[in-house]
Amino acid sequence: MINSMAAKHAVWPKEDDAIFGLAAKAQQAIKKYGKDKVIDSTLGALADDDGNLICMKAVYDELKSMPNENIAAYALVAGQPDYLDAVQEACFKEYRPEAYIKAVATPGGTGSVRHTIYNYTNSGDSVLVSDWYWKPYVTISEEYGRKVDFYNLFNDKNEFNIKSFRESFEKLLNKQKRLVAIINSPAQNPTGYSLSDDEWKQVIDLMVENAKDKENRIILLVDAAYIDFAGKGNERRKFFKQFSNLPENILVVIGYSLSKGYTMYGMRLGAAIGISSSKDIAEEFYYSCAHSNRANWSNCNRGAMEVMTRISNDPKKSEAYEAEKAIYKNMLHKRAEAFVKASEDAGLEILPYRDGFFVSIPCDNAKAISDKLMEDNLFLIPLKKGLRFAVCAVSEEKCKKAPKMIKSIMDNIQKEK
Repeated sequence: MINSMAAKHAVWPKEDDAIFGLAAKAQQAIKKYGKDKVIDSTLGALADDDGNLICMKAVYDELKSMPNENIAAYALVAGQPDYLDAVQEACFKEYRPEAYIKAVATPGGTGSVRHTIYNYTNSGDSVLVSDWYWKPYVTISEEYGRKVDFYNLFNDKNEFNIKSFRESFEKLLNKQKRLVAIINSPAQNPTGYSLSDDEWKQVIDLMVENAKDKENRIILLVDAAYIDFAGKGNERRKFFKQFSNLPENILVVIGYSLSKGYTMYGMRLGAAIGISSSKDIAEEFYYSCAHSNRANWSNCNRGAMEVMTRISNDPKKSEAYEAEKAIYKNMLHKRAEAFVKASEDAGLEILPYRDGFFVSIPCDNAKAISDKLMEDNLFLIPLKKGLRFAVCAVSEEKCKKAPKMIKSIMDNIQKEK
């Protein structure tokens, strides 16, 4: 009996995506019990207080006003030139580094992760990721025959663990002579942590120190998918300036996404933005990524490019978009503030939250706690080291309520041990 037709490298465990599976269960509970009786904290997407997906009016009014051919047409393989200019402006704002910078369109931020891992590591190499991480970093690495090594994200003061990062960084770099290190900041998924400007300086100092060995190839992927909902104004973009005039054997790649900042989740558009002090390295980045585009998905969503470009290039439309985004950014801040305060009141330990869509709760047996909470119609995501609560998708009132429920279940399970 034939039990497999797939090539060896394409055989994986028969399992569905856990996050979308739990989201489906939450929707079933909502249909059975009603929205007011369910806390659905599964997906990383902005929802209003009734649990409906938020779709920015400024974005979708523009989309619906466009001629069909502008939406349906193919885009250039690397992305439309006006889009590639606009996306750099949207990413950096007034903090553009002094460097050669090239951008290539990708399907969301995920495409930039794929390009960086595949194009800048060799088969069998390890990629460096924090121990609290977005699972697709591992999925993508494994897909291409790469491994993943982890450093501890936090030290005992609940700050960025530069010591652990340094040890893992130098160990792998000395072994491989090239290294892709991923830092998801600001507004990390799943913790909501953002590196401070000083913490970024420590990371860059480490890279520069190790770049003195000219045989080393150092690639830093900054996954900035949540940057548009981080900090006040553009303060969380200041660190971009620190990528100016780096040694030539350091390449920084910014993974930028329109999924969050423009609520274009399913339209799948973002950019991989390469930063280098070398014009040749920046050009190489552009053509490597453009080749990968053609080999993997041919080109990206033309309609989404048009929308983003039209908004960016029209002052009135840009002002309306920024004003609308500010409303949702404030809403998110209030929800997170409510969850953090309620956690303190309930005695629920959470990881240090600074920005973004998620808060994480460190614990053992996360799966058992998640399963038990489902019985009370509270849905959140179990991770290897704890639980992820999506404040982006839950009303402020429910954010006040959830920590006490979580703490109660955690205590009960602990007593049963």
